Amino acid sequence: MVGLRGVGKTVLLEQIRIDTEADGMQTIRMEAPEGRSLPALLAPQLRVALLRLSRIEAAKDFARKGLSALAGFAKALRVSYQDIEVGIDYEPEPGLADNGDLETDLAMLLEQVGLAAKGAGTAVVMFIDELQYIKEAEFAALISALHRCSQRRLPIILVGAGLPQLRERAGSAKSYAERLFDYPEVGPLSDIDARRALESPAEHLGVRFEDKAVLAIVSHTRGYPYFLQEWGKHAWDVADTSPITFADVETASQLAIAALDESFFRVRFDRMTPLERRYLRAMAELGPGPHRSGDIAAILGREVSALAPTRGKLISKGMIWSPSHGDTAFTVPLFDEFMKRIMPGSAWRTE
Repeated sequence: MVGLRGVGKTVLLEQIRIDTEADGMQTIRMEAPEGRSLPALLAPQLRVALLRLSRIEAAKDFARKGLSALAGFAKALRVSYQDIEVGIDYEPEPGLADNGDLETDLAMLLEQVGLAAKGAGTAVVMFIDELQYIKEAEFAALISALHRCSQRRLPIILVGAGLPQLRERAGSAKSYAERLFDYPEVGPLSDIDARRALESPAEHLGVRFEDKAVLAIVSHTRGYPYFLQEWGKHAWDVADTSPITFADVETASQLAIAALDESFFRVRFDRMTPLERRYLRAMAELGPGPHRSGDIAAILGREVSALAPTRGKLISKGMIWSPSHGDTAFTVPLFDEFMKRIMPGSAWRTE
């Protein structure tokens, strides 16, 4: 799943995982943070999956071989990926996932996991959030390993979520990634669905919204689920009686914006360097976007080439993305409005 911040990708990912477990499949759940290697994320989770499969008689031998492969994998790659920490249940088997090459070893390891799942008559489904933070070489190794499992018809599956640049990153890592995965887009709700998201839960509790109040919330939030949740919460808290009025929503809007500024927006702003903040403020000056890189550079009085490293760092931090060549857009909805609030006036141009 690909989409901007606040559209519900993580919630959907967790619900799919719950449904998958209810169907009797083995699942592992990870979030790819910045600065952590993929082997370090995968190894402990794959160990848990293999230990579960080892308790199933038909899969026992495959799972034990998988645990030996995991031991070799961790031992061989610890030199390159020092953050790998995983319990070792079996001795490594020479020649099995212990070459020290991530692409080769990960393919062997996932193959053993897939064979164990097949023996157990089930599937192993890996759920990985924030996939865009995985380094390209590691992402390439994961894609290659999954491709190998697909060729062998082994029941091991990846369900992931990430920002819109994920499609380009996957294609850059391995050209066949476009054929290997589906990329469903998750975006803002339609006006009809946004209204339903507000009105339906309230109606179950005997509360309704004035039509003007609902229209105001949909307009403020632009249909983004996280923002609908914030505005709905504050409108509910502000209102004394049913129906929730337009005046209630206007008061709630001030509270919702303040809450978002101090949490959802601020936590991202605080990670930026002064130059990165100026770059984002220049984008905000131009509006919601997307914007041409040259237009942003012109606002700052700099050459596009001089700002390329700053733009690259903001993309790697997940703050912006490129919808098309030379274009730049925010990954966080309404961030342009926040930047104007937190860096008002024109002093930022010369700081």
